[in-house]
Amino acid sequence: MQSESLLPIEQKQRIVIIDILRGWALLGVALMNYADYFYMGLDWNVYKPDTLTNILLWVSNIIFSAKSWTLLSFLFGYGFSVLMENVAAKGINPTLFFSRRMFWLFILALINSTFFWGDILKDYAVMGMVILVFRKCTARTALIISLALLIAIPGVSALVNSIHSPGGMELIKPHFYLFESSNPFKVLWFGLYGTYLYEILSPGYLITVHVVMLSCFFFGMAAQKAGFFIHLHENKKYVKRIFWISLGVVLSMIALFMITQKLKWSWLKYYNPFYFIILASMLFIASAICWLFISRKLKAFFRSMQVIGKMTLSNYITQNMIALLLFSGIGLSLSLKNRIHFGYYLLFALIIYVVQVFISKWWLKRYQFGPIEWVWRQLSYAKKLPNRKQEVAESVPV
Repeated sequence: MQSESLLPIEQKQRIVIIDILRGWALLGVALMNYADYFYMGLDWNVYKPDTLTNILLWVSNIIFSAKSWTLLSFLFGYGFSVLMENVAAKGINPTLFFSRRMFWLFILALINSTFFWGDILKDYAVMGMVILVFRKCTARTALIISLALLIAIPGVSALVNSIHSPGGMELIKPHFYLFESSNPFKVLWFGLYGTYLYEILSPGYLITVHVVMLSCFFFGMAAQKAGFFIHLHENKKYVKRIFWISLGVVLSMIALFMITQKLKWSWLKYYNPFYFIILASMLFIASAICWLFISRKLKAFFRSMQVIGKMTLSNYITQNMIALLLFSGIGLSLSLKNRIHFGYYLLFALIIYVVQVFISKWWLKRYQFGPIEWVWRQLSYAKKLPNRKQEVAESVPV
């Protein structure tokens, strides 16, 4: 009976919109991560972008920049809450199970960090242990915690900005020679060490970003515990309300920032609500996707989002491996000294993403999970589990 309880959730039980949102977020992650290779070592005081670059920068910043990882953070909190319910229903200790799952996610994160110095998996692995403490909280409690963190974010951001500590590219720039090396060990070490410098020693990332993540985690937990996406069609009026309110917040905040800049007000030094724009934009885009989905629009597009969203982890790590071959010294070296037009970086990401859609469709016709998802699942349960759909079907008692 124990082996039967570990069988995967039937595809019909999956909430389609969640996979669609994951697929959309993965598109943004691919585009912005590849854009990072264009930004490496770029001196904006010297660089003069052409018209096309300005347009692409403007569009990508508005639609994708920081909206994708915040959406994934929301979905991580949602998925965490689903997982806790499912594991408890199978008679497995949720705390031990999730602790083991996060340990192996952290190992996967270390491997992925060698490919890409901007890895985010380690953040989920570590911060996941924080929300584990609150796994039994109600939807109301999770929402209150999320809102409390949201209100705190501008103060935290202003405080961190006042530290004036070097961070980001400034810290990893002296080590770019490792990334440009033709020695694969040096390139991989750059990814791992660069992750440490760029994300752990940078106050803006180490502190502010993680507070934002936690707020998104708890918001996702609240949405799951309230059954928001299970009853998405019935909640259409709330989806519309979120759409218009978030749009209003974005426009109001932009206007406030413009007025502040024009009048040279200094309040941003003490309370910087920049992330309000990011999070409101994320909610605006996510609610727009939900609204279109409920209205049965763009069906082919959403089917593609859904299928790639089911293999988010495998596709994310694969994107980073391919990027290494495109941009580092062990590949085509299309970064730093050999920097090309910004549009190509976005084009590379888009082409790879589209190809992954077709590969994901092919794979999921034969298997229940993506390859890395399947490995992670087995490590989480500490048990060999079937993945081929035929093997899974044979495991189900008649």
